[in-house]
Amino acid sequence: MNKSLIQAVALSSTLLLTSTAFAEVSANIGATSNYLWRGVTQTDDAVAVQGGLDYAHESGFYAGTWASNVDFGDAATYEADFYAGYGGEFAQDFTYDISYLYYAYPDSDSDYNFGEVTLLLGWKWLELGYSHVVNADSDVSGADSETDWGYLQANASFPLTEKLSLGIHYGYSQGDVIEDLFGDSYSDYNVSLSADTDLGTVSFMASDTDLDEDDVKVVLGYSYSFDL
Repeated sequence: MNKSLIQAVALSSTLLLTSTAFAEVSANIGATSNYLWRGVTQTDDAVAVQGGLDYAHESGFYAGTWASNVDFGDAATYEADFYAGYGGEFAQDFTYDISYLYYAYPDSDSDYNFGEVTLLLGWKWLELGYSHVVNADSDVSGADSETDWGYLQANASFPLTEKLSLGIHYGYSQGDVIEDLFGDSYSDYNVSLSADTDLGTVSFMASDTDLDEDDVKVVLGYSYSFDL
């Protein structure tokens, strides 16, 4: 990932792994008018087509893969993500999730693949999380340490009707890598509406950051999930 990109992939694509019994396998496909990752476009503000496989076990263990087209202004045309984790409930209305996610760009002519560990804690409609890069290739940025990179996030989700939900997100990116790519730490935030229909989920999001010269981005999305 060079200065022209801080490109990577969407954190919230959930995928799951197997065991002998009580496992579920599903898939998802979708499209978005602009693929944003932590407030920054991964497609030069263009449309993205995305999809993944989910495999989960009732124990709480999950793993999977997800892919999207990207446009960083270099040879990379797509991103492939691989992840695994474990989550569950530790008290009434309290949840936890710990995972590892690897972001790969197989056809890039630069080495900016990286992986991060994320811890999420939830209570009813509120979720708090922290992600930190633990391994990275040599071209992520020009920082002395390619793993000095963390992300703090807070998310809230409220059902408005049986099928309509309101989402609110705040995130904060910091570390030497972020400062090298953007000049300073930065915040991203968005508000979204999503509606479940018989043909999939439709979403509308307004997103912005406090980066200089950044404008509010309006994003329309569609996704469809099905069991395999």
